[in-house]
Amino acid sequence: MAEIKEAKFQIGQVVKHRLFPFRGVIFDVDPIFANTEEWYQSIPAEVRPRKDQPFYHLLAENEETTYIAYVSEQNLLVDNSGKPVSHPSIGELFCRQEGTRYVLRQKPTN
Repeated sequence: MAEIKEAKFQIGQVVKHRLFPFRGVIFDVDPIFANTEEWYQSIPAEVRPRKDQPFYHLLAENEETTYIAYVSEQNLLVDNSGKPVSHPSIGELFCRQEGTRYVLRQKPTN
């Protein structure tokens, strides 16, 4: 059985892709790959990440658009720019930005 690694990045952290020109805010983490095999095989073999590492769900943006990205830990770097991420769903999940992090909204208690 593969050892599950502790996630290096946290929910709310602003990160950027190591190879491609996009950045985003982490809103969920999978301890190991949890997407479809079809999605995995669509990544070119020379840049395909290992499955035995955390994968992050990002509210992502590039120069042209915003979208949801699913990125392996090996392909992420901390984005210390302090610039806000302009994804339209930020306000649904996060209440404010504090430096290089976004603060999660508190869920109402019943």
